[in-house]
Amino acid sequence: MSLNVNRNVSDQFYRYKMPRLIAKVEGKGNGIKTVIVNMTDVAKALNRPPTYPTKFFGCELGAQTQFDAKNDRYIVNGSHEANKLQDMLDGFIRKFVLCSECDNPETDLHINPKKQTIGSACKACGNRGMLDTRHKLCTFILKNPPETDSTCVKEKKEKEKKNRKKDKENGSGSGEAGNHNDIDAPDAVDGEEDDDDWAEETTEEAQRRRMEEISDHAKNLTLSEDLEKPLEKPLEERVNIFYNFVKQKKESGAVGSADKEILAEAERLDVRAMGPLILTELLFDENIRDQIKKYTRHFLRFCHNDKKAQKYLLGGFECLVKLHQGQLLPRVAVILKDLYDADLLEEDVILAWAEKASKKYVSKELAKEIHAKAAPFVKWLKEAEEESEGSDAEEEEDDENVEVVYSSSARELKVETVQPEKAEEEDDLDIDAI
Repeated sequence: MSLNVNRNVSDQFYRYKMPRLIAKVEGKGNGIKTVIVNMTDVAKALNRPPTYPTKFFGCELGAQTQFDAKNDRYIVNGSHEANKLQDMLDGFIRKFVLCSECDNPETDLHINPKKQTIGSACKACGNRGMLDTRHKLCTFILKNPPETDSTCVKEKKEKEKKNRKKDKENGSGSGEAGNHNDIDAPDAVDGEEDDDDWAEETTEEAQRRRMEEISDHAKNLTLSEDLEKPLEKPLEERVNIFYNFVKQKKESGAVGSADKEILAEAERLDVRAMGPLILTELLFDENIRDQIKKYTRHFLRFCHNDKKAQKYLLGGFECLVKLHQGQLLPRVAVILKDLYDADLLEEDVILAWAEKASKKYVSKELAKEIHAKAAPFVKWLKEAEEESEGSDAEEEEDDENVEVVYSSSARELKVETVQPEKAEEEDDLDIDAI
């Protein structure tokens, strides 16, 4: 019997189906184990290697797992009921299969081994995001990417073998069409090098994701390549060039005095608004409080009177919290106050940001945690705003009865409250004397 991949969907005509999980308990005593008989079929329906859900069960149950891809045996130590594992599989699907935007299971995982991040790309709605890597399974995925998983490699080889056999039967094995197999198209679609897609992505999510995965091509760019017509280049390439420019300044030790050059380069490439996002990644780490003082001038050149740049700064700050959660999450409120005191963030931008936790830069769960930690500072801002509005009204009243006078015996100006003159005294004024 087949089930809906997303079991929260009750529609019987739901197009995404998977087989019901079948579990068989073997052995006795300390050697007892549960064999998931049809794990290969279940995993195929989820477009994930069968090792992933099996390892997920092991992480959730605190049990050891065994994989025998050759004989299609996927084992979790201990005795476990099929219904329990089926419910547990729902958790795996929510975390590692369903798109965070449209809830469809048409997603591919992309690993960045250098940054140790896991990206998710949805083929249904085009959404791209990053997985929360705090789950224990993420460590296994990073060590065993989908493209290099033994089961995936095996299936890929079998598919290539069938294609070659088919081409040979059609008489195209030695011709031009036969050589087409050498291009290895599946790698171009499923591999990590998917930077071509960025040419059409100009959303903030796409820009943030570029910050997570700088392509090898971008790292090898030289500044001389784009001197003539930089604005004719795609957005992602211009952002890559700017990233590389700032990175070179930092590595050469010249970034401290290069604030004007950095701004000029961002304006030349027309990526000024995104500048704070890139500067946050390159100039800030867990010591952000000291670094705000050090690089205030750099950020001010982008953020002064530019609300859009300030929003990108907040997005970059969320990404930074994700990278250094242990150190930065407890200090979110005080860091935001540092940014506010340095005039890098305006009050209305912070209050607008605080209204809703967004999953644009980090997971929804982490965004909510960040907003919760920021709540005391946001409350302080709101109260200060209300007090200032009340005091402004009182000051306007008082100002009518206050004037500045100069005393010859004093060294400075002083403020005195004077009583308004009576109406009848005004009648005695000598107009000629005025």
